[in-house]
Amino acid sequence: MKKLLLFLYTLFCINLIALAQYKSDADSTSIEIFLIDAYVQPELPHLFILSFYTSSVCLSNVIIDDRYEYVVSNGLSEAHSIKIDLADLSFLNKDVKYVIVTIDSMGRKQISEPFEFTLPFEPIVKEGSSLFTLCLFAGIVFGLPAPGYARIDGKDYFSLTKEIPILSFRSSSKNYPAGYISFEYTYIFNAMYRKYLRIGYKRIFEIPIFEYISPGLTAYSNFSSQNGIAPEISLGLFSIYNTFTLYTRYRYNIKPNDSNSNFHEINLGLYTRFFSLYL
Repeated sequence: MKKLLLFLYTLFCINLIALAQYKSDADSTSIEIFLIDAYVQPELPHLFILSFYTSSVCLSNVIIDDRYEYVVSNGLSEAHSIKIDLADLSFLNKDVKYVIVTIDSMGRKQISEPFEFTLPFEPIVKEGSSLFTLCLFAGIVFGLPAPGYARIDGKDYFSLTKEIPILSFRSSSKNYPAGYISFEYTYIFNAMYRKYLRIGYKRIFEIPIFEYISPGLTAYSNFSSQNGIAPEISLGLFSIYNTFTLYTRYRYNIKPNDSNSNFHEINLGLYTRFFSLYL
């Protein structure tokens, strides 16, 4: 028994040493970025002034708003700087995200976490009709309810649900918020209790292959005898025009002290952060 314990202890120590060595090797290959300046000049011309140091010599580019890419350093260096005229660029929001791409002497590419700068002016989209078209399209699609299936007391029903993300919380991701508070209305056709109002919180975790997975919890009421809470899980399947995300959701509605009133729901809908207020 003592020999077995000694063997297990030795194996554990070897694993710790190997893990520490692996982390050390990984850290030695990664390039740290130290921002010095990252702002837009308030006076004309509006220049985005970016300067930073890196922990080792490398080439560097900057990608702004996931659309505009510029070479910062075309030679190996630890000090990097660039001035970019924003006059010919168009943005939808005053807060603009960007990432820094570094390439070390071995050709290994690394993309930084998203950074952000604020425009000192209201953004103007030069293709005005495209912004109008986007808003019109988003408004029409945003108004569409999500079709669903409800299983209540052993019977099947068709439902429609309209979810509005009223308040979103910022994250480091340029694609989705960290989470959001939603307001919902559900109508279940031919059921005994048909109309439900809900308010709840949904957390978003971006995942590979799909867009995200989102656990959540809502409180619901028909302002009569049906009141309760509903844990749920959503899976973001794919994005549409970088504005909408098609998702599927399962939700279990629980009425405390009355298990006979519990019921299941499955929905297929579109999520968008387009009309949400961000904090």
